Amino acid sequence: MTTTNPIPGQSTLAPPPAAQLLVLASVAALEELETILAGLAETFPPESVIVAAQNENAASLRTPLRVVPVAQPGGTRRLTPGDYVNACDIAREHDLRAVVMLGPGADSLRRPALRGLAGAILNASTDLAMPLYALPPNTGLINSAILYPLTRALFAARARFPLALDLAFSMRMAERLAAAAGKVAGADPDDAILWPVNEAVAAGFSVDEIDAGPREIPQPAESDINAILAFVTGSLFSDIEAKAPVWQRPRRPPALRRTSAPSSPAGNEADVAHMVEGFRLANANLQEIWSLVLPPHTLVMLKRFSAVEPAAFRMPENLWARIVFDFLIAYHLRTINRGHLLGALIPLYLGWVAGHINVTASGTAPERHIEGVASAFEAEKPYLVARWRWPDRFNA
Repeated sequence: MTTTNPIPGQSTLAPPPAAQLLVLASVAALEELETILAGLAETFPPESVIVAAQNENAASLRTPLRVVPVAQPGGTRRLTPGDYVNACDIAREHDLRAVVMLGPGADSLRRPALRGLAGAILNASTDLAMPLYALPPNTGLINSAILYPLTRALFAARARFPLALDLAFSMRMAERLAAAAGKVAGADPDDAILWPVNEAVAAGFSVDEIDAGPREIPQPAESDINAILAFVTGSLFSDIEAKAPVWQRPRRPPALRRTSAPSSPAGNEADVAHMVEGFRLANANLQEIWSLVLPPHTLVMLKRFSAVEPAAFRMPENLWARIVFDFLIAYHLRTINRGHLLGALIPLYLGWVAGHINVTASGTAPERHIEGVASAFEAEKPYLVARWRWPDRFNA
């Protein structure tokens, strides 16, 4: 296309459209990156996107998109603080308007998910867009039991996956996340987790949830549930502790929007029996630690549940909410060594999982039960606030 030049007989080419979107692809495998680039090229005008690829061989791929190399911090299978810093720096350098970050396994995301995440920032003036995945039942239960209900109750955010593998955000949110990443303490900042939903709420930024459909969730290198639960839950507890002035203020949650969830298969009786047996052993052997964290009434109820047959075992929603809140309080007060504290939570979590499997095997939709758990956390929030402000009142 040409434009008229004021000097007769001359013409100039119109400048190409400026890029608006940065996509940071946190992947290691070249074939995975190739699939992501193909999906992006089909979804967005090539000139509107810059892709930051964490793969040293990305330049060898044939694509109409502009690809820039970026270091892969730590080589982890999740988004790290270093990823947020890199994304902010590149987006600022190219004067972009929005950032989409894609975690490992993002080649399984469908085109509408990519379009929806980017569109929420570019077209709807949203600061943070979180994906709502359609995952198989009994997948990501640490998220369902602890991360989601805690985030929803304390920060009044409806993000079903507050530690999602993918997300999109505005430039001011990029600046906020990069600043938070820069404050991460420790020798290795990439061995930490950022919680974008909590940061957005603390900043007063807008948060939306985008239907992302199915997605493959890569298995972590560390298969030990003890280490995974302690690491992720400890990180969330630490972030909640740092943002206490934020979540103690009353907040009205946004309207709940959900899509249909997959149906639930029958529970695995062998797994339930194994988990309940672990809960029983912990009830017999961890009383000394549990008594430092949990009130007598809770200990009595746990002892009663330890006598229930595995097929009938269930952790009541309000009891589970108070247990998690009590452990959060103990983490804050440093009642015992934090590593030992989070280790003592594991058999209680497995008891919740056993109950969840039993509930869904009886015909209750998994999402319905999880939403009930989240509602219980919301209802019990005054208990947490009171214990946080006046812990001595509950020590008798």
